[in-house]
Amino acid sequence: MAQWTSAMGAVQLARLLNSQQDRPAGPGTRRPPAYRALADGIRLLVLEGRVPVAARLPAERELALALSVSRTTVAAAYEALRSEGFLESRRGAGSWTAVPAGNPLPARGLEPLPPEALGSMIDLGCAALPAPEPWLTRAVQGALEELPPYAHTHGDYPAGLPALRAMIAERYTARGIPTMPEQVMVTTGAMGAIDAICHLFAGRGERIAVESPSYANILQLMREAGARLVPVAMAEGLTGWDIDRWRQVLRDAAPRIAYVVADFHNPTGALADEDQRRQLVEAARSAGTVLVADETMSELWLDAEMEGAMPRPVCAFDPAGSTVITVGSASKAFWAGMRIGWVRAAPDVIRSLVAARAYADLGTPVLEQLAVNWLFSTGGWAQAVEVRREQARGNRDALVAAVRRQLPSWEFEVPKGGLTLWVRAGGLSGSRLAEVGERVGVRVPSGPRFGVDGAFEGYVRLPFTVGGAVAEEAAARLAAAARLVESGGAAGGGEAPRTFVA
Repeated sequence: MAQWTSAMGAVQLARLLNSQQDRPAGPGTRRPPAYRALADGIRLLVLEGRVPVAARLPAERELALALSVSRTTVAAAYEALRSEGFLESRRGAGSWTAVPAGNPLPARGLEPLPPEALGSMIDLGCAALPAPEPWLTRAVQGALEELPPYAHTHGDYPAGLPALRAMIAERYTARGIPTMPEQVMVTTGAMGAIDAICHLFAGRGERIAVESPSYANILQLMREAGARLVPVAMAEGLTGWDIDRWRQVLRDAAPRIAYVVADFHNPTGALADEDQRRQLVEAARSAGTVLVADETMSELWLDAEMEGAMPRPVCAFDPAGSTVITVGSASKAFWAGMRIGWVRAAPDVIRSLVAARAYADLGTPVLEQLAVNWLFSTGGWAQAVEVRREQARGNRDALVAAVRRQLPSWEFEVPKGGLTLWVRAGGLSGSRLAEVGERVGVRVPSGPRFGVDGAFEGYVRLPFTVGGAVAEEAAARLAAAARLVESGGAAGGGEAPRTFVA
């Protein structure tokens, strides 16, 4: 059986190779042979995640024709990539991309830093902010007032509290998506929602298409469920989704599930427009794939121009409800400690999820559900989210300015919302930066944690969790780490410290 999970066409690969900017050679520097330049170009595309790992490359003759080079050049480039571990081949199955043996694969993270350690270490691992007070305290107080009637019951509500389900349905309806409470299940955070969906729709060995890069914790959750991840490379910049590439993967790989974050994508911050959402739903429907839309960031628009200008939800383009399952959460827009999420889907899907929950966690904590319901029903949610936007906006602007001052060679685009900045680290190894960063007092997750099988080595993710002088200090420590990596001071034995990602 072939080891590749997606295919890269010759024209598509040629377009990606041609998009790479040639860096001017220094005085006396000789250009590498054509085969070496081609091999380096493909290797860079794999490391950056623009060509997924385990993607079948075009035949030598096809790529030679698309690039207007000799077949001998392509054959020599493929052979160089095989010798370096970036390509594997088998007669009759073709050649597919890989990463060299010994490279650490993205893995689960460690726990967040304990509060007492924050004085000496700046933690940029978690994309999570402190609670937007006084709204957390008020919500809990309101929940306590509503608790007594529920305390006289068994307290198990596998589908969620009826009042909260009705309120979530009402909020979707107000957004122009008619929704009944029977279409909603309350979960223990978005992670609980995705976990339930994966267990219902994608058994061990099933294929799941994911953006590349994508949210690190969800990728790990899917790996541990035994899924075969099929990466779909994101387009350049904040435009995000290459719909032609999605159509090809959905058609060729036939994944059972596709997971997307269309609203201020984690980690890139990209925002899918309405046409991309419509076409993505149509492609999933044609392929018979369940499209899971994670909209946990959807309310975190930060620029004033986005108010009232957000695209309609992905589920708006699936009026029959047969293709899209939507996941929401209070954890990003409100507070990570508020472990309340929800699923919006067709009633029969919700019934199946609820039935399966008897063998998982039985239900979500009642008090927290009452707190979120209090926020929704009193207007406290809107005010709390505005506080959250102000925090994230100020932190984003401070972090962007600090990184531009301290690390001018690092490249990124500033997203209009969300909580994360996706940064190309000036040609340095993100894994080494993460390792050395901990030595100089800053924790940062490396790019490979957000890819499949070691991609995005040249990236790091910076969340909008610090501002002011702390943002400046974080950038200064990252600059110190970068200097150490450049000078070779990153070398060291043992496993590099791993960072929790949220």
